[in-house]
Amino acid sequence: MMRIENGSKVSLEYTLSVDGGVIDSSEGTEPLRYTHGEQQIIPGLEKELTGLMAGDEKSVTVAARDGYGEFDPQALREIPRSLLPRDLQPEIGMTLAVRGPQGQAMPVQITAVDPDTITVDLNHPLAGKTLHFEVKIVSVD
Repeated sequence: MMRIENGSKVSLEYTLSVDGGVIDSSEGTEPLRYTHGEQQIIPGLEKELTGLMAGDEKSVTVAARDGYGEFDPQALREIPRSLLPRDLQPEIGMTLAVRGPQGQAMPVQITAVDPDTITVDLNHPLAGKTLHFEVKIVSVD
């Protein structure tokens, strides 16, 4: 049986928990497929899967720095309300899609609403969070 190494095509089932609650799972869907070493999954998880084989199960805890990064207070931005669609009534906690530097859609969360501006958080929603994965390797090619 093959062990996971760079270049391996890996298929896995997983459950992701944060702060004691399940936030994502492959249960009821197709297993996640990725190529090991190609930075297609978060670094902390990829590192812990190296050397596993089909059928192996593992609990993996990934610190924020090896997951989606630490929370960056510099990633909070004020935006003039005049740039928002007129029919939008912004509320704290609302998620908006904005265009990133390369034109990609990025979700941002509104953290404050003032008469002339809103404040949005450009951090990944899981930035600063410790991630807990339960993983089962389905196949390694």
